[in-house]
Amino acid sequence: MELHQGRPADCAGRLEKELRVYDLLERLEIPFIHVDHPAAATMEDLTQTDEVLGAAVCKNLLLCNRQCTDFYLLMIPGSKPFKTKHLSKQIGSSRLSFAAAEYMEQYLDITPGSLSVLGLMNDRENKVQLLIDAELLDSESIGMHPCINTSSIALKTCDLLEKILPAVQHGYKGVELPWEVE
Repeated sequence: MELHQGRPADCAGRLEKELRVYDLLERLEIPFIHVDHPAAATMEDLTQTDEVLGAAVCKNLLLCNRQCTDFYLLMIPGSKPFKTKHLSKQIGSSRLSFAAAEYMEQYLDITPGSLSVLGLMNDRENKVQLLIDAELLDSESIGMHPCINTSSIALKTCDLLEKILPAVQHGYKGVELPWEVE
């Protein structure tokens, strides 16, 4: 696994959605590092990637209410457990569940296993509300997929909050989720 600065030198064979991420980051003049790796289906698959990047790739969950009318992209530390009841109270939405893959593709142009905050650039109608765990908000840098799970990037958290989110016309809500789950 080799660490690289910025966009991959060879973009042959990469998906258009991944290239759009690099275009966005370059347009916004956001420095980032990237690493290519085997497809990561779980957070455990990213342990070595985290070490190479020097930043933990966060866990991203697409959630929705019972009626599938409200959608939330939750970013939490990769090893942090998650229970919907701790989040439901904070956002005032009961009966949260994991959204079907079809919504991930429809709103974010991302397939399961590749979910990333960077997919919000494809959510032009603002159907998905971003929720970020307080621990990530306090971190200096953050790792994520560039909308594909065979690469990971790391960038400064402040660049995500102050440059990327405004550019893709999305805000965020900070949430506090516990490490201990009953």
